[in-house]
Amino acid sequence: MSYDVGAVRAQFPALRSGTAHFDGPGGTQTPASVIAAIGEAMSGPLSIRGSALPGEVNAEEIVRGFRQAMADLLGADPGGIVFGRSATQLTYDFSRTLSRAWSPGDEVVVSRLDHDANIRPWVHAAERAGAVVRWADFDPSTGELPPEAVGAQITGRTRLVAVTGASNLIGTRPDIPAIARLAHGAGALLYVDGVHLTAHHPVDVERLGADFFVCSPYKFFGPHHGVLAARPELLGALRPDKLAPSSDAVPERFELGTLPYESMAGTRAAVDFLAGLGAGADGAGGRRERLRSAYAAIDAHETALRESIEKAVAELGGVTVHSRSAERTPTLLLTFEGRDSADAYRSLARSGVHAPAGSFYALEASRHLGLGDSGGLRVGLCAYNDTDDVERLLTGLSDWLR
Repeated sequence: MSYDVGAVRAQFPALRSGTAHFDGPGGTQTPASVIAAIGEAMSGPLSIRGSALPGEVNAEEIVRGFRQAMADLLGADPGGIVFGRSATQLTYDFSRTLSRAWSPGDEVVVSRLDHDANIRPWVHAAERAGAVVRWADFDPSTGELPPEAVGAQITGRTRLVAVTGASNLIGTRPDIPAIARLAHGAGALLYVDGVHLTAHHPVDVERLGADFFVCSPYKFFGPHHGVLAARPELLGALRPDKLAPSSDAVPERFELGTLPYESMAGTRAAVDFLAGLGAGADGAGGRRERLRSAYAAIDAHETALRESIEKAVAELGGVTVHSRSAERTPTLLLTFEGRDSADAYRSLARSGVHAPAGSFYALEASRHLGLGDSGGLRVGLCAYNDTDDVERLLTGLSDWLR
């Protein structure tokens, strides 16, 4: 099938500003259908969930629709979909809950490839429990995090392994199923940060072997919040802090306060928007099937743009591309010989191109690459980028380098 990027772009009101957005890893723009779903949810009657009055019914339907949509997106059980304010908040909450069972001398494995949101919560939890933090290093020359590098840190005392599904800094996609087998072989749980992965590749939490999987809908055209997926029976074995009168049902026991129904409605619409980008966009096939087709179309589109950028950048001279792993997202981290990446960001911004500079909370990864805390210029592609965006980016970089 052909991928009509013009038709995709027409659905994003924000793109009318004329900015060429390469900031997708930090958050995508929002399609009109998601905006409409948020407005529709807030326009109708809403109240605490129930079954007697219209507002109660609307709230209940929105929550159920949200859980089913995210379950379809992640290949998960809707009864194991937890709403959170952000992936960071969810990870901190679960780190506090899980670490209650840890004892001094127990171990947790974290990766230097990860966003700090999948490192610091576990470091803090380990400190409180007297547990040991063991670090898995990626290869800075290739960007790869081999399963054996993680496995070398796993012992009989390992209680949890935390690893990214895809690096938000350099795009590396580790072999999560292989890491899961190593973790589970030692009796440990696997917590996967799928925030960057979910924006670009289809997810099946069971195939991945993830016991916990977090993502953020605002990275794939939805509202700003986080989602965690886990098996309902695993969630049922955990006892988080909660108010005495609040529900003890799963997944509600992990969701504090009244849920933001408008965000949940927007997330369902974002999943439907994604499902509409592939074959069967006319509604043929189930949502999960249409999502697989959409991801294939998006991947082909994004990969073609990424390869064109890589080819052109290689001809500029004085540019280092740190995104090198064999399996990666369309995310490039660039640094420039004798030049400040922040200056490149500012120069591009003046020409209406948004490619931000920094380490983007992936501090350990940036430091391990030898880039300190400053990182580099991140070029992140997504479904609405087109060849005109790419030409503007390359022209801007060429002009700045001259």
